[in-house]
Amino acid sequence: MTFTSRTPRVVAARKLQRRRDRDASGRFLAEGPQAVREALAAGVVVELFGTDNAIERYADLAAHAQVVSPVSEDGLAALAETVQPQGLVAVCEQVDVSLADALAKRPRLVAVVTEVRDPGNAGTVLRTADAAGAGAVIFAGDAVDPYNGKCVRASAGSLFHVDVVRTPLDVVSPLREAGLQVLATSGYGADDLDSLADDGVLAAPTAWLFGSEAHGLPPVLLDAADRQVRVPIYGGAESLNLAAAAAVCLYASARAQR
Repeated sequence: MTFTSRTPRVVAARKLQRRRDRDASGRFLAEGPQAVREALAAGVVVELFGTDNAIERYADLAAHAQVVSPVSEDGLAALAETVQPQGLVAVCEQVDVSLADALAKRPRLVAVVTEVRDPGNAGTVLRTADAAGAGAVIFAGDAVDPYNGKCVRASAGSLFHVDVVRTPLDVVSPLREAGLQVLATSGYGADDLDSLADDGVLAAPTAWLFGSEAHGLPPVLLDAADRQVRVPIYGGAESLNLAAAAAVCLYASARAQR
């Protein structure tokens, strides 16, 4: 039996495109073979929807899914959020952990995104943090949902590699208690990233705080951090966007720690 866009199971899965339904069910959608592969490896796939062609093409993935549901092209289009979907969409259990559980592992590098609203930026920070060897990415305050479809796609599977935490804004004390120095990014920071790298400061276990592009970090976090750090701008650009600044800072720490 091939499901269509009107089949109840497809209709139910499609509701996971809305945050309130993701929050209520504790599930989300992962679209495309890369995301599905990582979700299967993490053991969180509840059901795999795929067109006949995609199930045949990615037979290795279908073989590892407990429930495989063939869908028509219109059924897949209802589930997918991309213009040119790749034939697979998985319903997955959410993977976030508590702040206490993440910090109990004593990570040496942590990224904190605070009140960031752009899902593409948030997903790219997830991917970058994973690549830099961070142990956790914390979504603090009124931040974008890490299970937003665009965020999941932008993370390119990294959502399943690092501890993902959702927590209120008051994160600095728990981070410090876990042995992490807390560095807040600010265009007007008193400390220069290059100087901190040269002085060996970045070799210590570190949590980086990143704010939204529109408003930066909330004052309460800027004031609570151990240092306010600016990324030096050598050219004429006014600033770096969130994802680029995160990449520069996280990799500076990754290099220093190694």
